[in-house]
Amino acid sequence: MAAERHTPVGLERGFRGALRVQLRVIYALLMRELLTRYGRNNLGFLWLFLEPMMFTIAITLIWTATRSIHGSDIPITEFALTGYSAMLLWRNLPGRCMSAVQSNIHLLHHRQVTVIDVYYSRILLEEGAVTTSFVVLGVLFWVYGWLVPPEDALQVLAGWLLLAWFGIGLALTLAALADRYEIVEKLWSPLSYMLFPFSGAAFIADTLPEKAREIVLYLPMLHAVEFIRDGFFGSHFTAHYSLSYLCAWNLGLSLFGLSQVRLIGGSEQES
Repeated sequence: MAAERHTPVGLERGFRGALRVQLRVIYALLMRELLTRYGRNNLGFLWLFLEPMMFTIAITLIWTATRSIHGSDIPITEFALTGYSAMLLWRNLPGRCMSAVQSNIHLLHHRQVTVIDVYYSRILLEEGAVTTSFVVLGVLFWVYGWLVPPEDALQVLAGWLLLAWFGIGLALTLAALADRYEIVEKLWSPLSYMLFPFSGAAFIADTLPEKAREIVLYLPMLHAVEFIRDGFFGSHFTAHYSLSYLCAWNLGLSLFGLSQVRLIGGSEQES
């Protein structure tokens, strides 16, 4: 009976201990990735902000110069910033994770390091970098009077988290499949370029003909972008999105991706 009374405590301590070990492993891998990617090249870290800044400024200048032609009252700085930053949140992550296992294969010989830890470290670094870029640029543009604060900041945050969830599920799925099938990695690069113009980065769904809008709304990331923009400047346009559709995609990708990652982890342990 005494052993039975102490069992839950032992399990709780075991869980906490395992969690602490995993967090330390992920932190160590994160620091390693951070130094590898940005430690030797300061421009690499600076480019994180320069690339979306140049894109946003260029689109803003072009749209402002041609405002008399298109006649739209959509706040173009907010449009460009949300579109390009949102695209970075899901597009770059699969590419970062596809090569993660092979780049860190020697670390998997340590019992505490697992495949999912390697993926989590790259996911945290990439999602954190893009989020930091989005927030910093938004504040800078607001300070210089180029941007108006979001109409509903909580909705923007919720949309950003949903899009980040989609990017994580997509990355886990594609990275795990690429580890088993080399062609997946080769196909993702051209496919991501093909998806870019239809993901909402350069248009708003309401401006499309109804038939075209129905087709592009099959892309789950477009629902997240529309939701984010609805929170940012929703009074200027009519947003089209379904959160249930987006969450269904996110949940499906996450469960399938995790199941495939588990298969990779098992094969790595056997080898």
